[in-house]
Amino acid sequence: MVVQTEKRHYTPAEYLELEEKAEYKSEYRDGEIIPMTGGTTNHNKIALDFCRNFPFTVQGQKYDIYMGDVKLWLPQYRLYTYPDVMVVKGEPVYEGTGTTTITNPCLIVEVLSKSTKDYDKTDKFKYYRSIPEFQEYILIDQYSFSVEQYAKRAAGEWLFKEYEGEDAVLVLDSIEFQIGFRDIYARVNFEVAEE
Repeated sequence: MVVQTEKRHYTPAEYLELEEKAEYKSEYRDGEIIPMTGGTTNHNKIALDFCRNFPFTVQGQKYDIYMGDVKLWLPQYRLYTYPDVMVVKGEPVYEGTGTTTITNPCLIVEVLSKSTKDYDKTDKFKYYRSIPEFQEYILIDQYSFSVEQYAKRAAGEWLFKEYEGEDAVLVLDSIEFQIGFRDIYARVNFEVAEE
């Protein structure tokens, strides 16, 4: 006999309280708490290399960049998540009274993992598009020299570009910044079987 257990639904406040004490990170999706998988060393190197090369000031405009530990709140979908990299133009807009959760990134970078790439490319991208300030989405493959870029043109209209090869250069659309793949993938070893 199979006994079915009822799935517990949590309020955002309950999730935040649990997350504050947790030993690992979890995502909150409309009442459900989903544990996040651990990142690989290549995943971490790629996110760090992107952040390390990103300028904090572009043409006199201030940008803040966050990597992995700052939550993003998407009220339309009742979602708390931890993007790999977020860039905010100007000042961050915080959710709640603390400084652990923001709501206004203009650029999000996700390093693709075998276990999350489908989610990152579909539902998660849909959720991110609910952010009014969101202008650009970068998906970096951690297993080969490959990057996908989505740049917002108008409401509901996104331009897709694909970059491949060791000599490729990613040119951002919403921010005057470019980075070569040799810098994105510095010290990454594709032969290491991880995840």
